[in-house]
Amino acid sequence: MATIRDVAKEAGLSTGTISKALSTPDKVSPKNLAKVEAAIKKLNYKPNMLSQKFRSKTSNTIVVLVPDIANLFFARVISGIETVAQKEGFSVLLGDTKDSIEREKEFVAMVETKLADGIINLRPYKAGDALLPRKDIISVSAGSCENTPGPVVRIDNVEAAQKVVSYLIGLGHKKIGVISGLEDNPHTKDRLKGYKLALEKAGIKFDPSIVVEGDFNYWSGLNATEVFARMAEPPTAIFCMNDQMAIAAMKGLKDKGFNVPEDISITGFDDMNVSRYCSPTLTTIAQPAQKIGEKSAELLFELLTDKNPAVTDYVLPYEFVIRESSAIPKN
Repeated sequence: MATIRDVAKEAGLSTGTISKALSTPDKVSPKNLAKVEAAIKKLNYKPNMLSQKFRSKTSNTIVVLVPDIANLFFARVISGIETVAQKEGFSVLLGDTKDSIEREKEFVAMVETKLADGIINLRPYKAGDALLPRKDIISVSAGSCENTPGPVVRIDNVEAAQKVVSYLIGLGHKKIGVISGLEDNPHTKDRLKGYKLALEKAGIKFDPSIVVEGDFNYWSGLNATEVFARMAEPPTAIFCMNDQMAIAAMKGLKDKGFNVPEDISITGFDDMNVSRYCSPTLTTIAQPAQKIGEKSAELLFELLTDKNPAVTDYVLPYEFVIRESSAIPKN
């Protein structure tokens, strides 16, 4: 296989000029750039970027950082991103980071080395634990939370959680449990804030003993029901911070002899497709996941074409969907 030294020899240029032509072609003269391109074609050299891409100064690729590729909500956001990217003639590379900063670094490096043009990050921003945003990397945060710096597309998680819990209080529930995400997750913090605001408005004291930590996955919703089932007086309703945990919680409660919603009402957050077909159907917040993806991609492409968007913090509307899993408490 040809090396960069072979290309340099064929083109009659230094290896430094070849590297510069591949990474920052705008800093190489058109004459030398033509020599590099001709040498690459002749030797069938495989650089980091194809010659036609570095000639146009773009890789026509964007990276989507996904903390949990198995999460169905992220799948819908990615679908929206793909729709817009295809129209723009761009490829989408999924970076399954498994919520690891070290894995994120590997994908960020792709933009640093011109293998990709920009990043859409589906991991919510955590101060002190975030690689992005950066001034030298074009990026958008999709589905993040309050106080996220840089371009962001999201819903108002605080308001949405407050709406769900206020609805349960309106039905007559006074002891409302929570199955949360991980404690340090920004979505957990925002949704717990909304939960507390609803309680405060209704004059109900916050009880941390009925807040059970999960991790947004099915199994944690199932495990949380073990905690509630052991309580002498379980909550009459449970606010789950996503649909996956809510659906698993309904299964766990049923296995322990509870009926939903007759004994315990359950609510979720996201409105996954399965939430409309599970039994009972799930009361939840419908996030515009597809639209979040589309708007994030549109915003990224505006930034990539040197436009200055008038708005960089898009707060999209959500819908509160009332279904069968919530009802007036027994007593």
